Amino acid sequence: MAQTTRLLVRTGNFLKSACNPFSMAARSSSSWWSHIEMGPPDAILGLTEAYKKDKNPKKINVGAGAYRDDNGKPYVLPSVRKAEEKIRIKEMDKEYSTIAGNIEFCQHSINLALGDGNEVVANGLNATTQGISGTGSLFIGAKFLSHFFPGNKEIYLPTPSWANHAPIFKLAGLTVNSYRYCNPKTCGLDFKGAMEDLSNMPEKSIILLHACAHNPTGIDPTPKQWEELSALIKKKNLFPFFDMAYQGFASGDFTRDAYAVRLFIKEAATRQLDDRAGQK
Repeated sequence: MAQTTRLLVRTGNFLKSACNPFSMAARSSSSWWSHIEMGPPDAILGLTEAYKKDKNPKKINVGAGAYRDDNGKPYVLPSVRKAEEKIRIKEMDKEYSTIAGNIEFCQHSINLALGDGNEVVANGLNATTQGISGTGSLFIGAKFLSHFFPGNKEIYLPTPSWANHAPIFKLAGLTVNSYRYCNPKTCGLDFKGAMEDLSNMPEKSIILLHACAHNPTGIDPTPKQWEELSALIKKKNLFPFFDMAYQGFASGDFTRDAYAVRLFIKEAATRQLDDRAGQK
């Protein structure tokens, strides 16, 4: 026992002494990182902090994309509870997934997006991979395009768009531009402006489209407008990149919310990327 105790003490002393020179080395080389500037504060998180400090009993936080109960506590959907129970009962293991992710999860995800029995999956025309939530999925798609897309390495985002879109695509190596989307005077869709900007985009450019529940405005094109957008994008030979984070949350109907993605596949027969934020 005494020998074991001495061994532990010596090990602890070794670790303690080993930490000190590392710390000194880190301090001496701090100039390596002195050029790094603090990133801008997150607007949504800042709003959450302001919400916490507000004393108004009638306050409501609609900034973060999360469900809360009447007391402001996180609300876990019954479907999530049911899935957790299935996992518990099956005693599922924690084995590694494939490089592309869980195969069964990928199959169900693409079928949810495109519909059961869709020709894309039936004919093996899709490549589906699992990402880490919406941000990770977007980055995988963006990085793929920055390396392999044969057209312009430029992506056009709607104005406004999700705050994370621009830094994600820039970090992946794409040039970020914009096109008109929301009319601030009417708080509605600037469809005419969007069509004009699309018409002026260089051919073989990438365009980001929110499939439904546009973030942050909530403004979506009508089915007729989606048809016009699809026709113009096909005519201009643009590459559509869909961000479909809220399928089922915009209208309550999975099929209706996937209308744009399925339309583009049907009408344009185009190659496209569809990012699905699995955390939603």
